[in-house]
Amino acid sequence: MRNVRIFLLGILVVLAFVLVVQNTEVVGVRFLIWELVMSRIVLLTGSMVVGFIAGYIVAKLTGRKRA
Repeated sequence: MRNVRIFLLGILVVLAFVLVVQNTEVVGVRFLIWELVMSRIVLLTGSMVVGFIAGYIVAKLTGRKRA
């Protein structure tokens, strides 16, 4: 079971890497009154990191145990 998890995690990491590498354009991001111009690489990587941290915090707060 552990090997399956490692394999699936590896696939997800490779897919995330491909997604980030294929989106290198500079984009404008507007949020409320702020407007930022940044590379999509930075935007996607930051979004993935924030999503991972949020999922980790929610899992810790709800008391879910790893199987």
